[in-house]
Amino acid sequence: MSTAPFVEHTAGLLETVRTRRPRVHCLMNGVVPKFVADGLTVIGAVPSMTSSADEIEAFAGRADALLVNLGTLDAGRRNVIALALDVVRPKGTPWIVDPAHCDASPDRSRYAQSLVAQGAFVLRANAAEMAAIGEIDGPVVVETGATDKVRGGANAVSISNGHPWLAEVTGTGCVSGAIIAAFLAVEPDPFKASVAATLTVAIAAEIAAPLVRGPGSFEPAWLDALFNLTPADIVEHSRISYDRT
Repeated sequence: MSTAPFVEHTAGLLETVRTRRPRVHCLMNGVVPKFVADGLTVIGAVPSMTSSADEIEAFAGRADALLVNLGTLDAGRRNVIALALDVVRPKGTPWIVDPAHCDASPDRSRYAQSLVAQGAFVLRANAAEMAAIGEIDGPVVVETGATDKVRGGANAVSISNGHPWLAEVTGTGCVSGAIIAAFLAVEPDPFKASVAATLTVAIAAEIAAPLVRGPGSFEPAWLDALFNLTPADIVEHSRISYDRT
Protein backbone atom coordinates (compact mmCIF):
# COMPACT_ATOMS: atom_id res chain seq x y z
CA MET A 1 0.00 0.00 0.00
CA SER A 2 1.31 3.46 -0.88
CA THR A 3 2.34 5.79 1.91
CA ALA A 4 2.11 8.83 -0.38
CA PRO A 5 -1.18 10.00 1.19
CA PHE A 6 0.56 10.24 4.60
CA VAL A 7 3.32 12.36 3.11
CA GLU A 8 0.90 14.67 1.34
CA HIS A 9 -1.27 14.88 4.45
CA THR A 10 1.75 15.81 6.59
CA ALA A 11 2.69 18.60 4.19
CA GLY A 12 -0.82 20.01 4.34
CA LEU A 13 -1.23 19.56 8.08
CA LEU A 14 1.93 21.51 8.88
CA GLU A 15 0.47 24.45 6.97
CA THR A 16 -2.82 24.02 8.85
CA VAL A 17 -0.99 24.29 12.19
CA ARG A 18 0.72 27.46 11.00
CA THR A 19 -2.57 28.95 9.84
CA ARG A 20 -4.76 28.00 12.78
CA ARG A 21 -2.14 28.52 15.51
CA PRO A 22 -3.58 26.03 18.04
CA ARG A 23 -3.05 26.58 21.74
CA VAL A 24 -1.19 23.74 23.43
CA HIS A 25 -1.01 23.61 27.21
CA CYS A 26 2.01 21.71 28.49
CA LEU A 27 2.20 20.13 31.91
CA MET A 28 5.90 19.86 31.42
CA ASN A 29 8.85 18.59 33.40
CA GLY A 30 10.98 21.28 35.00
CA VAL A 31 14.06 20.65 32.86
CA VAL A 32 13.01 21.93 29.42
CA PRO A 33 9.94 24.20 29.45
CA LYS A 34 11.58 26.94 27.37
CA PHE A 35 12.82 24.47 24.76
CA VAL A 36 9.34 22.99 24.48
CA ALA A 37 7.73 26.42 24.24
CA ASP A 38 10.21 27.39 21.53
CA GLY A 39 9.50 24.17 19.63
CA LEU A 40 5.79 24.87 19.60
CA THR A 41 6.27 28.50 18.65
CA VAL A 42 8.50 27.80 15.65
CA ILE A 43 5.92 25.46 14.08
CA GLY A 44 3.21 28.06 14.55
CA ALA A 45 1.43 26.83 17.70
CA VAL A 46 0.82 28.89 20.85
CA PRO A 47 2.28 27.35 24.04
CA SER A 48 1.25 27.79 27.65
CA MET A 49 3.21 26.19 30.47
CA THR A 50 1.76 26.91 33.90
CA SER A 51 1.43 24.11 36.43
CA SER A 52 -0.26 26.25 39.06
CA ALA A 53 -3.27 24.57 40.64
CA ASP A 54 -4.91 28.00 40.88
CA GLU A 55 -4.58 28.65 37.14
CA ILE A 56 -4.76 25.27 35.46
CA GLU A 57 -8.54 25.28 34.96
CA ALA A 58 -8.37 28.55 33.01
CA PHE A 59 -5.36 27.59 30.91
CA ALA A 60 -6.46 24.02 30.16
CA GLY A 61 -9.96 25.26 29.44
CA ARG A 62 -8.79 27.47 26.58
CA ALA A 63 -6.27 25.00 25.16
CA ASP A 64 -6.85 23.15 21.89
CA ALA A 65 -4.69 20.24 23.11
CA LEU A 66 -2.93 19.14 26.30
CA LEU A 67 0.46 17.52 26.83
CA VAL A 68 1.00 15.57 30.07
CA ASN A 69 4.74 14.96 30.55
CA LEU A 70 5.92 13.00 33.59
CA GLY A 71 9.60 13.96 33.52
CA THR A 72 9.64 15.59 36.95
CA LEU A 73 6.78 14.15 38.95
CA ASP A 74 5.63 14.92 42.48
CA ALA A 75 2.39 15.05 44.44
CA GLY A 76 1.66 18.63 43.45
CA ARG A 77 2.12 17.88 39.75
CA ARG A 78 -0.14 14.81 39.99
CA ASN A 79 -2.82 17.01 41.52
CA VAL A 80 -2.52 19.55 38.69
CA ILE A 81 -2.68 16.79 36.07
CA ALA A 82 -5.92 15.54 37.65
CA LEU A 83 -7.35 19.06 37.63
CA ALA A 84 -6.40 19.55 33.98
CA LEU A 85 -7.96 16.25 32.93
CA ASP A 86 -11.16 17.17 34.74
CA VAL A 87 -11.31 20.18 32.42
CA VAL A 88 -10.30 18.71 29.06
CA ARG A 89 -11.93 15.28 29.12
CA PRO A 90 -15.57 16.48 29.22
CA LYS A 91 -14.80 18.87 26.35
CA GLY A 92 -13.18 16.19 24.20
CA THR A 93 -9.95 18.16 24.01
CA PRO A 94 -7.19 15.86 22.67
CA TRP A 95 -4.41 15.03 25.10
CA ILE A 96 -1.18 13.07 25.01
CA VAL A 97 0.83 11.26 27.67
CA ASP A 98 4.64 11.32 27.59
CA PRO A 99 5.72 9.00 30.45
CA ALA A 100 9.31 10.26 30.55
CA HIS A 101 11.68 7.99 32.49
CA CYS A 102 8.91 5.68 33.65
CA ASP A 103 11.30 2.77 33.04
CA ALA A 104 13.27 3.99 36.08
CA SER A 105 10.30 3.97 38.46
CA PRO A 106 7.59 1.30 38.87
CA ASP A 107 5.39 3.87 40.58
CA ARG A 108 5.67 6.19 37.59
CA SER A 109 4.91 3.32 35.22
CA ARG A 110 1.75 2.50 37.14
CA TYR A 111 0.74 6.15 37.14
CA ALA A 112 1.31 6.38 33.38
CA GLN A 113 -0.87 3.30 32.90
CA SER A 114 -3.61 4.92 34.95
CA LEU A 115 -3.46 8.07 32.84
CA VAL A 116 -3.66 6.14 29.59
CA ALA A 117 -6.70 4.30 30.94
CA GLN A 118 -8.45 7.65 31.42
CA GLY A 119 -8.71 8.15 27.67
CA ALA A 120 -5.43 9.57 26.41
CA PHE A 121 -5.49 10.07 22.65
CA VAL A 122 -1.77 9.29 22.21
CA LEU A 123 1.00 7.66 24.22
CA ARG A 124 4.48 8.73 23.15
CA ALA A 125 7.49 6.91 24.62
CA ASN A 126 10.82 5.31 23.76
CA ALA A 127 11.25 1.53 23.69
CA ALA A 128 12.38 1.24 27.32
CA GLU A 129 9.47 3.34 28.58
CA MET A 130 7.03 1.39 26.43
CA ALA A 131 8.32 -1.91 27.81
CA ALA A 132 7.84 -0.61 31.36
CA ILE A 133 4.23 0.33 30.67
CA GLY A 134 3.41 -2.91 28.86
CA GLU A 135 0.54 -3.66 26.51
CA ILE A 136 -2.18 -1.05 26.40
CA ASP A 137 -5.48 -0.60 24.61
CA GLY A 138 -6.99 2.57 23.28
CA PRO A 139 -4.54 5.31 22.36
CA VAL A 140 -2.34 5.68 19.34
CA VAL A 141 1.18 4.64 20.30
CA VAL A 142 4.25 6.52 19.10
CA GLU A 143 7.41 4.56 19.93
CA THR A 144 10.51 6.58 19.20
CA GLY A 145 13.97 5.29 18.37
CA ALA A 146 16.35 4.92 15.46
CA THR A 147 13.18 4.12 13.53
CA ASP A 148 10.00 5.69 14.87
CA LYS A 149 6.91 3.48 14.91
CA VAL A 150 3.34 4.75 15.04
CA ARG A 151 0.55 2.28 15.79
CA GLY A 152 -3.18 2.83 15.89
CA GLY A 153 -5.79 0.11 15.56
CA ALA A 154 -4.95 -2.02 12.52
CA ASN A 155 -2.57 0.61 11.16
CA ALA A 156 1.16 0.85 11.79
CA VAL A 157 3.90 2.74 10.02
CA SER A 158 7.64 3.12 10.45
CA ILE A 159 9.46 6.39 9.90
CA SER A 160 13.15 6.12 9.06
CA ASN A 161 13.92 9.83 9.02
CA GLY A 162 15.74 11.53 11.88
CA HIS A 163 19.26 11.80 13.24
CA PRO A 164 21.13 10.29 16.23
CA TRP A 165 21.69 13.74 17.72
CA LEU A 166 18.01 13.87 18.65
CA ALA A 167 18.98 11.44 21.42
CA GLU A 168 21.95 13.58 22.49
CA VAL A 169 20.01 16.76 23.30
CA THR A 170 17.89 16.80 26.46
CA GLY A 171 14.28 17.61 25.72
CA THR A 172 13.93 16.75 22.04
CA GLY A 173 11.46 14.02 22.98
CA CYS A 174 9.52 16.49 25.10
CA VAL A 175 9.34 18.89 22.15
CA SER A 176 8.22 16.03 19.92
CA GLY A 177 5.37 15.24 22.30
CA ALA A 178 4.26 18.86 22.29
CA ILE A 179 4.32 18.95 18.49
CA ILE A 180 2.16 15.82 18.37
CA ALA A 181 -0.30 17.67 20.63
CA ALA A 182 -0.31 20.64 18.24
CA PHE A 183 -1.10 18.38 15.29
CA LEU A 184 -3.83 16.64 17.32
CA ALA A 185 -5.43 20.04 17.79
CA VAL A 186 -6.03 20.43 14.04
CA GLU A 187 -6.48 16.80 12.91
CA PRO A 188 -9.32 14.73 14.39
CA ASP A 189 -7.69 11.38 13.53
CA PRO A 190 -5.02 10.77 16.22
CA PHE A 191 -3.16 8.27 14.04
CA LYS A 192 -2.84 10.68 11.12
CA ALA A 193 -1.88 13.51 13.46
CA SER A 194 0.78 11.39 15.17
CA VAL A 195 2.30 10.22 11.89
CA ALA A 196 2.42 13.76 10.55
CA ALA A 197 3.97 15.25 13.68
CA THR A 198 6.55 12.49 14.05
CA LEU A 199 7.53 12.77 10.39
CA THR A 200 7.83 16.56 10.69
CA VAL A 201 10.12 16.31 13.73
CA ALA A 202 12.33 13.68 12.12
CA ILE A 203 12.73 15.42 8.76
CA ALA A 204 13.65 18.70 10.46
CA ALA A 205 16.37 16.85 12.41
CA GLU A 206 17.70 15.31 9.23
CA ILE A 207 17.88 18.71 7.53
CA ALA A 208 19.52 20.40 10.54
CA ALA A 209 22.26 17.87 11.28
CA PRO A 210 24.56 18.48 8.26
CA LEU A 211 24.68 22.19 9.07
CA VAL A 212 26.22 21.84 12.55
CA ARG A 213 29.19 20.29 14.35
CA GLY A 214 27.54 18.50 17.25
CA PRO A 215 24.64 18.33 19.74
CA GLY A 216 25.31 21.81 21.17
CA SER A 217 24.69 23.53 17.86
CA PHE A 218 22.11 20.97 16.77
CA GLU A 219 19.44 22.25 19.17
CA PRO A 220 19.04 25.74 17.65
CA ALA A 221 19.56 24.37 14.13
CA TRP A 222 16.70 21.92 14.69
CA LEU A 223 14.41 24.74 15.81
CA ASP A 224 15.43 26.71 12.72
CA ALA A 225 14.70 23.70 10.53
CA LEU A 226 11.25 23.28 12.07
CA PHE A 227 10.56 26.97 11.48
CA ASN A 228 11.71 26.86 7.85
CA LEU A 229 10.33 23.44 6.93
CA THR A 230 8.26 23.50 3.74
CA PRO A 231 5.74 21.08 2.26
CA ALA A 232 8.29 20.43 -0.50
CA ASP A 233 10.87 19.40 2.14
CA ILE A 234 8.44 16.85 3.56
CA VAL A 235 7.69 15.37 0.15
CA GLU A 236 11.37 15.24 -0.78
CA HIS A 237 12.78 13.73 2.41
CA SER A 238 10.05 11.40 3.73
CA ARG A 239 11.02 7.78 4.33
CA ILE A 240 7.93 6.07 5.65
CA SER A 241 6.66 2.52 5.24
CA TYR A 242 3.74 0.36 6.34
CA ASP A 243 4.42 -2.27 8.96
CA ARG A 244 1.10 -3.96 8.27
CA THR A 245 -2.29 -3.21 6.79
